[in-house]
Amino acid sequence: MAIVELKDVAKRYDSVPGKKGAEHANAVEDFNLTTKDGEFVVLVGPSGCGKSTTMRMIAGLEHNTAGEIRINGQDVSDVEPRDRDIAMVFQSYALYPHMSVYHNMAFALELKKTPKEEVKKRVQEAAKILDIEHLLDRKPRALSGGQRQRVALGRALVRQPQVFLMDEPLSNLDARLRVEMRAEITRLHRRLGVTTFYVTHDQTEAMTMGQRIVVMRDGRIQQIDTPYNLYERPVNRFVAGFIGTPSMNFLQADHQGETLKGEGFSCSLSAHQRTALGDAGQRPRCWLGIRPEHLHQVGASSGSGRLEGVIEVIEPLGPVTMAQVRIGETLVTAQLGAHPGIQIGDTLTLAFDPDHVHLFDIDSDEALGVAEAPSASSAQATA
Repeated sequence: MAIVELKDVAKRYDSVPGKKGAEHANAVEDFNLTTKDGEFVVLVGPSGCGKSTTMRMIAGLEHNTAGEIRINGQDVSDVEPRDRDIAMVFQSYALYPHMSVYHNMAFALELKKTPKEEVKKRVQEAAKILDIEHLLDRKPRALSGGQRQRVALGRALVRQPQVFLMDEPLSNLDARLRVEMRAEITRLHRRLGVTTFYVTHDQTEAMTMGQRIVVMRDGRIQQIDTPYNLYERPVNRFVAGFIGTPSMNFLQADHQGETLKGEGFSCSLSAHQRTALGDAGQRPRCWLGIRPEHLHQVGASSGSGRLEGVIEVIEPLGPVTMAQVRIGETLVTAQLGAHPGIQIGDTLTLAFDPDHVHLFDIDSDEALGVAEAPSASSAQATA
């Protein structure tokens, strides 16, 4: 088991000689995180945000330009990858095609000259946990994508490391297998209790797997929090829009006393929201954020907020129907019932409860009046 600490960690690359621009390209900057022993931490963000670079620095495959990386109190910043007692699962399965499943899983142990009986014991134990005992004699070409991913997990598992690192391990699988494998990895972590870092760009994976989630953008941490708090208490507009499917809707609003108004909508403000916004003269405009599931057809909700626009897209999804409504120059997504009785081109009026509204500063995009987290274990935020 292990506690992993990253203190002021940065990764900067020298810019290409002869090219205009900054002296350094900053892939990661001011990364600070301390895990709990046995915690499952997910790094999530759009492509190029620095999440895989951070993972590679923990692994020792990239050298951190600044800061310290500690495992159980030891600074491993200058320690070779093979000496960090970690195991990594990559996006590519990277199995040796000429070796059987057994020997693919045993290879790292054999290189360390581990006794044969110990190798056999570890491989068989890992194969049993991953339900691939019947595949040990097969070659990788005879396996499905999900089976190959299990073998890659097993290869890491037999090493019995202090830390698991997983870099988008499910991205090559189809949608159904991704769901199955993320549940498999979650069960595996619960059983083994090994500190795990998991990188993904898929926020659904992040929300369903992570005990804490690190949301990154442009090499910097935006928020570190539990899935619940990321969804309910985003610290800025980027986190609010990135976490949640479909994304949160954003509308520019004019602050007029006890109400917010904009093109095609109006919303009364609670006392807490009025305090967060201050005087209308101090903050005359803001961003209003509302999630699709909090929008209802008029009559289905007593909410005092109102939106009105023309339906442009209807997406029946079985238990719910997603409707995209044009309000001025903005498309707003609403999650309606299974049979809402609407058609493209209709004018749709939507109601919402102002208590479900999120408010963000028009210039900085920072959340206004974020509520306190329910427990001390949940929230760490870095602007």
